[in-house]
Amino acid sequence: MTDVIALGEVMLRFDPGEGRIRTSRTFQVWEGGGEYNVVRGLRRCFGLRTAVVTALADNAVGRLVEDLMLQGGVDTSLIRWVPADGIGRTARNGLNFVERGFGIRGALGVSDRAGTAVSQLRKGDVDWDAVFSAGVRWFHTGGIFAGLSDTTVDVADEAMTAARRHGVTVSYDPNYRPSLWDGRGGAERAREVDLRLARHADVVVGALGLAGPWPGALRVLADEVQDALVAVAELLPQAEVLATTLRDVPSAGVNDWSSAAWSARTGFVRGPRMPGLHVLDRIGSGDAFAAGLIYGLLTGDGDEGGSSAGVRPTGPLDAARLHRALGYGTVHGALAMTTPGDVSMASLAEVEALMAGGSAAVRR
Repeated sequence: MTDVIALGEVMLRFDPGEGRIRTSRTFQVWEGGGEYNVVRGLRRCFGLRTAVVTALADNAVGRLVEDLMLQGGVDTSLIRWVPADGIGRTARNGLNFVERGFGIRGALGVSDRAGTAVSQLRKGDVDWDAVFSAGVRWFHTGGIFAGLSDTTVDVADEAMTAARRHGVTVSYDPNYRPSLWDGRGGAERAREVDLRLARHADVVVGALGLAGPWPGALRVLADEVQDALVAVAELLPQAEVLATTLRDVPSAGVNDWSSAAWSARTGFVRGPRMPGLHVLDRIGSGDAFAAGLIYGLLTGDGDEGGSSAGVRPTGPLDAARLHRALGYGTVHGALAMTTPGDVSMASLAEVEALMAGGSAAVRR
């Protein structure tokens, strides 16, 4: 049985460290991807059994991505391998060059991902009934995968529909990237797709991305978060949990970090506050938050082995459980920002020590 399966792209991340992309001569290489980072964190930090559905061009670069995924402990048996033609004309693997930023200089990402193998996935390419009938507790995907191409929208819809048919809890993260929608309908089209897919979800992570007329159109102040989440809930009445991170950015190296959630069962719940958080690399922190949140919802007090049935259909969700899940997400996301790369290097012991008050940075 697999605890959590994700659907998404896995790219190679090239990291120039403290330098700039345009002047660097050496790069540290990591794997990463919005949806993949979630199951990687759930495996390495939280000890759950995870897998990812993706596609890679079958060449040395694709096998490097696979090797990095194996080091992360994520099951790679659901990778769809696409024959490579030698120059990437028909299918290729995605690359992402990322500067961390420092002080007044913000983070910078330069992706090279058009025409990748995973962007060419089509409805019917994956036997979702076979995937979910093997025993899966949770399925996660998001707007980055959906934004790769017109066909990936249909694949995400197909997968989420199948997951619900098999009684699997479904989560979705809008995770808007303007570059993915440039020339394809822009933010308005992204919102249309997000609402279409989020209506299949029991849990929406990054739910504030659905506030306002299009992603990023509305800047939500701290005292407006509750009303904004309630407004999103009116658009998604089937969702059990709407969760979001909250971040103020005095500089690239110092962030005020927190979270909040809303559920019809609990009302509005605030997560712990971590003001003045020192940041080494913020990329992937939202995905780390999602991993911690999912872990907290999948497990109850005294159930860290993961035997509960999740949010739907039987999980007894109350404010204490939701606050606990926000704690796991907030602290795990914070720890992910203290190390380089997209993926978490935190341990469960570190997360729980901070949740228990092991640092003055955590405010309840």
